[in-house]
Amino acid sequence: MTKRREFIKKSLMGTAGIAIGGMGFSSKSYASILGANDRINIAVVGIGGRGAEHINSLCALKDSHNVLLKTICDVDEKFFAPRAKTVFDKYGIKPLTEWDMRKVFDDKDIHAISFATPNFWHALGTIWACQSGKHVYVEKPSCHNIFEGRKMIEASRKYNVRVQVGFQNRSGKNLNEAIKFLHDGGIGEIYMARGLCLKPRDSFGIAPDSDPPATLHYNQWLGPVTWRSYNEKRGHYNWHWFWDTGNGDTGNQGPHEFDIARWGMSKNEHPVSVYSAGGIYGIDPQECAQETPNTQCSVFKYHDGKILEFETRGRYTNDESDIGIRIGNIFYGTEGYLELYDESATPWKAFRKRGKVAFAGSKEGRSEPDDPTFMAAPGGSEHWANFLDAIRSGKDETLNCDIKEGYYSSVLPHLANISYRLGRELRFNGETEKFINDPQADKMLTREYRSPYIVPEKV
Repeated sequence: MTKRREFIKKSLMGTAGIAIGGMGFSSKSYASILGANDRINIAVVGIGGRGAEHINSLCALKDSHNVLLKTICDVDEKFFAPRAKTVFDKYGIKPLTEWDMRKVFDDKDIHAISFATPNFWHALGTIWACQSGKHVYVEKPSCHNIFEGRKMIEASRKYNVRVQVGFQNRSGKNLNEAIKFLHDGGIGEIYMARGLCLKPRDSFGIAPDSDPPATLHYNQWLGPVTWRSYNEKRGHYNWHWFWDTGNGDTGNQGPHEFDIARWGMSKNEHPVSVYSAGGIYGIDPQECAQETPNTQCSVFKYHDGKILEFETRGRYTNDESDIGIRIGNIFYGTEGYLELYDESATPWKAFRKRGKVAFAGSKEGRSEPDDPTFMAAPGGSEHWANFLDAIRSGKDETLNCDIKEGYYSSVLPHLANISYRLGRELRFNGETEKFINDPQADKMLTREYRSPYIVPEKV
């Protein structure tokens, strides 16, 4: 037995290349045999803008958490050289590069995947990874539509792998301090939360359809999306502003603030109604191809009558609150209110009743950019550290943002966008996860998938 354990350990350390089947392990059981001191081999899939942060955060943990970034993967090979250099500079080891994520999943030496792909790839990539026995860190929103999120939960549970959603605030010290203050009754009973995404964005223009760049595997990039010709204005990053690939800013920056609002209100449930309205303002539709609104107001009501509001302002705007929130939340309670700005050096302050001076607030400011511990998002590398710790513990409950938690927060912007697109209030049944007597809205819970990139009913 001792020799067998040593052999398994060596294989996990990458010193012996063995097949799962040859050892008698299923994909499901293989992922659970990591010991506390075994190295975790990880791959980052999607290494463009946000993927660079995944790489930097994981490299920062190479010694403290014994993690090796073995492979980087992207459908656009133009990212390979600069990202591989980053890994080499930090590790002294050149990572493998791959454009097809399925080949990464076939690598038995890889234990976990960190996804920074566009939203429309989150679910299918996660499900495929789970089916291969890989643990998953997936960016927000966890899914492109509501159906997909439920399938991700099912896949995580069926294959007994940890799936962490990238709501980094869940691992931030100041944010946890503020939430504890709320949950301990710091401003009385919370009856309303307001999320804010005030991010002015200019027109990104229009362009004719064209051939894709030689570096881009365009068919694979589209994946589940209905086929259409390549257009540079609908590609990298701009995919956010089209319904077939993105979810607008309400579903881009918004999910972080939706998550904080729901977390602070202790709402581990779906709302019973939603109404969302808005539009594209200040941009000539003849000069910009954008589909999603740049200004959007959404109101959710829960079964107990409590309210969650969310506002997206994509044009010129003032700040809000005493601490000048642009990206953050305000909580309203029976004894006062709390302002939370997750990009501020003083992230939160609480005010009692009509008082003008805060009576409570964050004890420590955030790290500054010249501090070696600084990370771009609250939680920084800590959220990945928590993910790696949970892999070793083998317990979903040790994740700071398990897929079920991340799913509940991701549902909110999806509900808002369905209401916006239909132009009316919608009632939602949280038990069935269907709209009430509204087949038109129900059709928007999922999408038409392009074969073979289909999110399955049975995972």
